[in-house]
Amino acid sequence: MTPVGHETVSIIPEGQLAYGMQLPTVALSTMVAAPWEHEAGTPELLAAAQAADRAGFFYVAVCDHIVIPRDKAETMSTTWFHPVATLAWVAGQTERVNLLTNVYVPAYRHPLESAKMFSTLDTLSGGRVILGVGAGHVEGEFEALGLDFARRGEETNAAIDGIVEAWLHEYVGEVGARPRPMRQPRPPVWVGGSSAPALRRVAERGDGWIPQGTPRRRMPESIASILEHRDRVRPGAHLELGVITEAIHVGTPREEQPRWVLHGEPELIAESLNEYGDMGVSHLQIRFVAADCAELVDQMERFGAEVGPLLRRPVTR
Repeated sequence: MTPVGHETVSIIPEGQLAYGMQLPTVALSTMVAAPWEHEAGTPELLAAAQAADRAGFFYVAVCDHIVIPRDKAETMSTTWFHPVATLAWVAGQTERVNLLTNVYVPAYRHPLESAKMFSTLDTLSGGRVILGVGAGHVEGEFEALGLDFARRGEETNAAIDGIVEAWLHEYVGEVGARPRPMRQPRPPVWVGGSSAPALRRVAERGDGWIPQGTPRRRMPESIASILEHRDRVRPGAHLELGVITEAIHVGTPREEQPRWVLHGEPELIAESLNEYGDMGVSHLQIRFVAADCAELVDQMERFGAEVGPLLRRPVTR
């Protein structure tokens, strides 16, 4: 399909290397949740969200799954909070931090419903929505919802186009919808995924990119692939490229950390993360190593105070 003809929306200041994080307790997959999260609840969720707001985090994020097939529940769990409900609750108890879905699966809902949900959230939050979208990956979830897993790519493309059109125009055909998004001309759409179709989707339809597991050594080639395709289909479009970082612990950890954990003094961590900025990345999704919520909040505050001010990316012209 031909992408909707629209200008990209940029919200990260030039030269800034922004950072955000996935909120704890809202997704208890063994792939993303720390052990302590299984015994935690809404108090810990709120503590992390408000710490992010205080510490200058650019966004907090929530994932999206409606149901989990029984054969995947052991590793994925069935605990996945609804992203819009959760972010609306967070919005009412924070002031500045942006609200990201990482990632929302638009193929699960009608585009007009999605546009209404997120324009409402954007209004209630004072213009803080970032819509992160992805095609979805759990075939049994599509089956349970009566959807064709094989068509998820084209359905995702159509949904992005439909959401953007409904945000830009009060009336779509003969029907209209308010509230309009507070962020003008519309909230940004960041496309998640690291597959070849996902990278093409970023270039064709995205305002930004949220990789899903792309290692540092593969980032330059993935970025080059996005930009090469962008130059073919949307020359000059500005894309806010992201990365999910290695696990991080600011300072000396309580015990020896695996080699893949980036730890040490703030200057060392910033120097390493600035390598992403040099690649053209503009936003980092941080994963912290912490034994409990109190340590997580402490790590967030230390990162915001000691590492954040040292982050930068080259100014592009």
